Amino acid sequence: MGLTVEDFLNECQQSGDAAYAAFRSLLDRLENPTTRVDARIFLSLLQNRFASSPSKLAADQFFHSFHFRIDDILLDQYQGYQGRKKLTTMVIPSIFVPEDWSFTFYEGLNRHPDSIFKDKTVAELGCGNGWISIAIADKWLPSKVYGLDINPRAVKISWINLYLNALDEKGQPIYDAENKTLLDRVEFHESDLLSYCRDHGIQLERIVGCIPQILNPNPDAMSKMITENASEEFLHSLSNYCALQGFVEDQFGLGLIARAVEEGIAVIKPLGIMIFNMGGRPGQAVCKRLFERRGFRISKIWQTKVIQASDTDISALVEIEKNSPHRFEFFMGLSGDQPICARTAWAYGKAGGSISHALSVYSCQLRQPNQVKTIFEFLKNGFHEISSSLDLSFEDDSVADEKIPMLAYLATVLKESSVFPYEPPAGNKRFRDLIAGFMKTYHHIPLNADNVVVFPSRAVAIENSLRLFSPRLAIVDEHLTRHLPRQWLTSLAIEHTGSDNLSEDILTVIEAPRQSDLMIELIKKLKPQVVVTGMAQFEAVTSAAFEHLLGITREIGSRLFLDISDHFELSSLPGSSGVLKYLAGTQLPSHAAIICGLVKNQVYSDLEVAFIISEEEAIFKALSKTVELLQGITAPISQYYYGCLFHELLAFQLADRHALTKRESQKDNSMEMIGFASSAISVLNSSELSINEAKNTSLIYMDVDQSFLPLPSPVKAAIFESFARQNLAESEIDVNSSIRQYIKSNYGFPTDSGTELIYADSSLALFNKVVLCCIQEGGTLCFPAGSNGTYVSAAKFLKASIVNVPTKSGEGFKLTEKILSDVLETVNKPWIYISGPTINPTGLLYSNTEIECILSTCAKFGARVVIDTSFSGLEFDSESWGGWDLEGSLSKLNSSGSPSFGVSLLGGLSLKMLSGALKFGFLVLNQSHLVDTFYSFPGLCKPHSTVKYAIKKLLGLRERKSGDLLDALAERIRTLSHRSKRLKEVITFSVPNAKPENHA
Repeated sequence: MGLTVEDFLNECQQSGDAAYAAFRSLLDRLENPTTRVDARIFLSLLQNRFASSPSKLAADQFFHSFHFRIDDILLDQYQGYQGRKKLTTMVIPSIFVPEDWSFTFYEGLNRHPDSIFKDKTVAELGCGNGWISIAIADKWLPSKVYGLDINPRAVKISWINLYLNALDEKGQPIYDAENKTLLDRVEFHESDLLSYCRDHGIQLERIVGCIPQILNPNPDAMSKMITENASEEFLHSLSNYCALQGFVEDQFGLGLIARAVEEGIAVIKPLGIMIFNMGGRPGQAVCKRLFERRGFRISKIWQTKVIQASDTDISALVEIEKNSPHRFEFFMGLSGDQPICARTAWAYGKAGGSISHALSVYSCQLRQPNQVKTIFEFLKNGFHEISSSLDLSFEDDSVADEKIPMLAYLATVLKESSVFPYEPPAGNKRFRDLIAGFMKTYHHIPLNADNVVVFPSRAVAIENSLRLFSPRLAIVDEHLTRHLPRQWLTSLAIEHTGSDNLSEDILTVIEAPRQSDLMIELIKKLKPQVVVTGMAQFEAVTSAAFEHLLGITREIGSRLFLDISDHFELSSLPGSSGVLKYLAGTQLPSHAAIICGLVKNQVYSDLEVAFIISEEEAIFKALSKTVELLQGITAPISQYYYGCLFHELLAFQLADRHALTKRESQKDNSMEMIGFASSAISVLNSSELSINEAKNTSLIYMDVDQSFLPLPSPVKAAIFESFARQNLAESEIDVNSSIRQYIKSNYGFPTDSGTELIYADSSLALFNKVVLCCIQEGGTLCFPAGSNGTYVSAAKFLKASIVNVPTKSGEGFKLTEKILSDVLETVNKPWIYISGPTINPTGLLYSNTEIECILSTCAKFGARVVIDTSFSGLEFDSESWGGWDLEGSLSKLNSSGSPSFGVSLLGGLSLKMLSGALKFGFLVLNQSHLVDTFYSFPGLCKPHSTVKYAIKKLLGLRERKSGDLLDALAERIRTLSHRSKRLKEVITFSVPNAKPENHA
């Protein structure tokens, strides 16, 4: 080298920086093959000089004088394949000095079997002087070990230590049993945690880490640039302290570990293992939860106590205790067994006492690695703020097996879909394909998606089916009548005496026992036109009872809807079902359909979706349209959830492995069956409801109540967080106060303590219940010309009395006092439907004065008013509008007008914020007798708790004027304004004389 040992020591003696510079120059020589041997021999001379001062005192003095130290780390019983009993390593003041913390970690590594690292790709985080990386490579012969540290000086010293142990004292390579050296197996790199591996596309099989777990008491110090030339004190602090990382675990000093784990998820192979040293100061439960909530199975492979390092200031932990109820765990000396808090430990240590803490080594493996990777890939792309809500810890594996795939699928959908696609009324095509696939694979029934119609719930499926046929008399299993309209269950029209005009408007439901022989006896005697029933457990095992029901209903001309919900199992080993066995061999007769409600999931007892199976095309189409008319569509999230369950049961199956047997067709020798109700036929044949599915996803549907605009990031975050959380508190899903504030700030509508707020999956479903209230009171619905066609069709389907209010296109289809008065003078018990503030179909807005005038006219005639705000909220010509403030005017009208006068407010958030991702509608009722009437029509499909959580979150952001959400809504309005302008240009160009309105 041209430099003697004495010259080298003189350089080192000047300062720590000078010593580092001297070793940096020595490393350059080691890295050069032509000077490597001489450099290694020089290291041996240095080592011998250091060995001449064997006592600890002398070694400490040497370290203080020359700013480096060379030590032997004795491995003893931890002998590697070459029988190496020790490693020779050096340290400098600016890097982590091996101590109990790292020795205990290595002991924990040794508790694993020898195969743990053999031929594996390994990364060590916070490698310090590199001794653990070198020891792993020496003992277990991994294919590669990457020692990583954020401290650039630590990385250089680690390379020197690698050469110290890879070459003998004469500079010759030391070969292992596979004829490789440590230089072949180990690399050291400067890296902020796993950034080196991530940036270089390195996939790891093992990640080990022994990294800081105490917040720096001087947060500003952690903001300095980390370079080789930084101060020794700062570089050494990187070994003891960490900065805030933006994780919930920061409050326990574990934020850096949390970030390491999440970065590890991205680069570790599916069967990989992470092993971390965990100080027990925050408590064992906190340490375990850090891993478990991120989807890991953990095992504690080693635990002991170590003395708290004297150069580590725990005052940051004292500060955390001051500001939170959490208490850290320390012990007085190594023999103490009663934990003391950080404040007591700090005081005891300041007084000269020795404090210790538990130290554990955790081995962690992802329980569903591919899905968990997908979840974290989604979170790191702009959704880190919701990672603190993620909870993948499950005591029951069956719960984990259900929820983790769902979260992964949801993450994929939210990541890849900027716009939620149009969902056909029959249900999500993928979901229906999965249902049909499950039936085909597990029950050998050759169904396809066009045999399956999806409904929000079993109750809705039953009610829609009965309304479609509108039988004079139906027999319904007593277990299935709870959600049917009360009027159906109390009607005595079966005993018609001739005093009234019996019509198809009267639907009578007779409750019947489920036992098939009793049910059949009732069918024979009463001859109902529709039968809805389930089957007793003992009868469901074979097909005999089902065949008997099919026979008797065919014989007398009854439609049969058989409910199999209680016997349908989403399992890879489903139980025996006589009905499904029958359908595997015989086609479902045209007069029969199968109903199945899905409620048997492991996570959400209240998350429901249902489907009806029919092999009759006309029935399939008609039932699909009832969903569109009465519900809109079934909530997509519910379909996604159960779709995941079906997918998990089908994903591992080989396609078409079992040939399907040719099924028999039953001879149709029945009496004439009841057809669709006349009101249903006229509505279902309407062209407005003939929406065909299209494979062209770029098609924009202008005839459905959904805006196909990009889903704002805050909405995606709220949806994902609602499922990522566990055990949602009631206060977190109580949307009442948020909705009241929303209604007040948008419409100035009164929502006092006497107001009833009702929620549903869609505003359409709520509107239809209001229609039923109108019918129940003998009222007449008055629709202004231009009103939403689906709403008008739904009212007709429900057999409401309807009057058209002839608003004029030249006035933007606005209601006026004169037009309204002319109609109300001729109508008995009027119910006025008003779309506002935005008017269909022109996009004009009712001013506060205009709506007050309309309401005053309605009050004069004692009309009930339903203001529908569902289509409002995205107006782009609203600068001069001024908003509504209806509270004062309604108070006057209610006190001076007719007692029958009342105003209900209908609305939703789907159009404004949710873009089809979530469905949510609300209804405000202010009259107690109307509330009672409304609740006499049960069966309303209410929003799931996850939906309400997301809605409350979004309304909170809106109230706080969150920039991201408001910016997204503003962008939507700009997009609509541009589209409106382009559409008008096209219309004007296509029809020269056309004069389109200049409004939204």
